[in-house]
Amino acid sequence: MKSKVLFMFAAILAAFVITSCSKLPQAEIDQANMAIDSAKLAGADLYVPELYLGLQDSMKSVMEGVEAQKSKLFKNYGTSKEKLAAIVAGAKDAAVQAGVKKEEMKIQIQNTIAEVNTLVSEDKELMKKAPKGKEGATALAAMKDELTNIEASVAEAQTLFDQGDYIASNDKVKVAKDQATTINTELKDAIAKVKK
Repeated sequence: MKSKVLFMFAAILAAFVITSCSKLPQAEIDQANMAIDSAKLAGADLYVPELYLGLQDSMKSVMEGVEAQKSKLFKNYGTSKEKLAAIVAGAKDAAVQAGVKKEEMKIQIQNTIAEVNTLVSEDKELMKKAPKGKEGATALAAMKDELTNIEASVAEAQTLFDQGDYIASNDKVKVAKDQATTINTELKDAIAKVKK
């Protein structure tokens, strides 16, 4: 009698395990999709693209596994559920990391804008000391135009920053810094040659 009760209990437990693993994990799938969408809203696709793409690849892989299980007689979605839970956790982490990267980029942009403004001021002072011979005057005129363009780029970068487009702002201000640095180096070299 005791063995029959234990056998029935074991059979019921086995049936429960099989049916609980055989049910399509739609709630978990929906939760994972919402977590990925939330990560995208937080900017994960822009600020931590490798993590975001990894989430998408993982989700695609899980969905392929779910489709493969659907065709089986004894379905087991246990592994898929574990992977979906990992995707949800990964999406939350990606959202947090995107926020951190975004803040770091904001600070970097503000610092670079300040550096470019300092370089432009220094370049203008160096232009006063630069040689002004026939070739020098032409080069100085070109540099003056380039400095005007750099100042316009910095103003555009600031506008983009104010609008929250940090990636475009960062790209624009980096180019402006490179240009201002090049002019600075050229002017210092020209002044050093004259002093020799």
